Amino acid sequence: MRSKLAVSLREAPATVPALVALALFVVWATDQAGYPVTHWAPGGLIVLALLGLALWAVGLRVDDVPTPVKIALGCLAAYTALSFASILWAAVPGDAWEGANRTLLYLLVFALLALWPQRGRSAALLLGGWTLAMIGLAAFVALHVNAVAGSPARLASLLPGGRLVYPSGYANANAAQWLMAFWPALLLAREARLHWSVRGLLAGGAVLLAGVALLSVSRGSLYATPVMLVLVFALLPGRVRTFALLVPVAVGIAASAPSVLRVGELLEGRRNAEAAVHTATTATLLAALVVGLAVALGAAIEQRRLFSASTVGRVHWVVGALAILALVAILAGGVVVVGNPVTRAQHAWDTFKSEKGYAANSTGNRLTSGLGSSRYDFYRVALDEFLRHPLLGIGADNFQQQYLAHGRSEETPYYPHSVELRTLAETGLIGALLALAGLGAALLAATRGLRGPDRLGRAVTAAALAGFAYWVVHGSFDWFWEFAGLGAPAFAMLGLACALAPRAPAALVQSTHGAGRVTETSSISRRLRSADLRRLGIGMGVVAALAAAVSLTAPWLSQLEVESAARVWTKSPQTAYARLNDAARLNPLSDEAYLVAGSIALRFGDLSRADHEFALALQRTPSDAYATLERGAIASTENDRRGALELLERAAQLNPRDSLTRQALRLAREGKRVNVEELNRSILVKAQQLA
Repeated sequence: MRSKLAVSLREAPATVPALVALALFVVWATDQAGYPVTHWAPGGLIVLALLGLALWAVGLRVDDVPTPVKIALGCLAAYTALSFASILWAAVPGDAWEGANRTLLYLLVFALLALWPQRGRSAALLLGGWTLAMIGLAAFVALHVNAVAGSPARLASLLPGGRLVYPSGYANANAAQWLMAFWPALLLAREARLHWSVRGLLAGGAVLLAGVALLSVSRGSLYATPVMLVLVFALLPGRVRTFALLVPVAVGIAASAPSVLRVGELLEGRRNAEAAVHTATTATLLAALVVGLAVALGAAIEQRRLFSASTVGRVHWVVGALAILALVAILAGGVVVVGNPVTRAQHAWDTFKSEKGYAANSTGNRLTSGLGSSRYDFYRVALDEFLRHPLLGIGADNFQQQYLAHGRSEETPYYPHSVELRTLAETGLIGALLALAGLGAALLAATRGLRGPDRLGRAVTAAALAGFAYWVVHGSFDWFWEFAGLGAPAFAMLGLACALAPRAPAALVQSTHGAGRVTETSSISRRLRSADLRRLGIGMGVVAALAAAVSLTAPWLSQLEVESAARVWTKSPQTAYARLNDAARLNPLSDEAYLVAGSIALRFGDLSRADHEFALALQRTPSDAYATLERGAIASTENDRRGALELLERAAQLNPRDSLTRQALRLAREGKRVNVEELNRSILVKAQQLA
């Protein structure tokens, strides 16, 4: 086994840098799912360095890269370039730069995994290693929650409102990062070429991943699951083996689910959940252990080939028949449990559209009480922005300003909560076409991998596609593009599926003797032109790599300075101001450093400096509602009624639903002064409530 793996690694030397990248994604999963720029920007530099190392150490023959992979890379590169270009027309150029850099990260990840061919064993090492690492992390999270169950305050911080947010900080992202690993674990566990112990570990791990995901009580994951089941059984080969493996895994999940959901119900009702947490942890780990041992036993029997081919065929037929019966039973049971499907669908649609948001849902379990949230309004605004800017969109990551101006809910989302609507609203029709063309080309290459000669390679391709598909399906109604800890593994799995596509052997170079001096001269000329093109390509690549490195580094260092200033301002405000000035120089597009400096000045009562800092912020982002409101309040305090009215009316236009802005404007119109200190206390309280 080890010698075969060593041979596979020699045949696919790009496996090593790819393995380092996947290890980086696991690190991101341990803390906020890679969301902060201070996490993913340095990670992007690491991926860029790994890509450069692979190009230098392994080399790359462009002619050997399959055409669909070239098209996919070209489209993703063009989409990345469009994201950077959107800085020119974005209302908030600093946010557009950050969004473009995140897209650049995904381009680098996809290139690192897709450009070089993989063999079945090396690909299984990559995907299996990442999946097992995520299983290990899920086990740690489950045990950590169990360990703090005796402290109500600590438990509530991990599961606010009865939903697990640790370690990502967002319940839906938390569920997604476990379920992105669940599907590869499930589909790899069915592969006979993997050792029986590994298959058992993966199957038991799938139960554990699902159990920990269920602690987040994510409706998105609940509705994404049946979609994934349809996609897996409709599009991926090996349906009978998938069903045979899914049965024990589903039984294990079902056995532990009631105790897991009980934890959320108790915490949501603010009741003591210590005993429930211990019960849920024990049930989940025990179910995972039993399923893992059962699958390992079955895999060991299969690998020993104790049964004849005819017996295996009959078992195959019986399992297929049971799968059909199970489907019928599930559909019938669903009708009994759910009731009239038409009525249920109408209730879901009504709650989804309701302006009441979460209050529109019925009482009872969060997973089945309705679809009420503010997403319908998010999507309405995103579509309206697409219709207003159909060609190029509003700019990467520039949704929040538009929602503040045109939304109807009290929420202030930064993102549209849908990867498709993000693409349409922020990069327009051109961006959407580039994304669709690139995705289609990548899936075409991956489909070839599903038909490749290497059975293990086919299994890994299917598992990688399932992991990527889950990210797309669940991300269709959530903001997962912005979590690098989710997006980067998704693009890595898509790239890995492309790397397993069969590649044509290198063309044989035939030399013709005696063709005369003209032929020899022509051959020399072609070689010289080829060398010139190669040098030109290397030069352009170096320039592009340097530009990418600068683009990733500057905002990262700027944010570090902002965070450093936020830590020291209470004891050393001048040091904080100096660091914020450095931050503003490092990131010449973002207004954040000036906003923070203005807020610090307000806390010290330095209205003159605060007004100056907010004015600098508005020079970079003229549509910033917060800076406009603060300048209006300062003008009112300093008895500049005309200036206050002008600024506060502008703030009300930018954020018409904000009650504090409307109240300040009303006071200014009545000729009264706005109390800046009181206003900022109210802003702080409101921010804490929204958090």
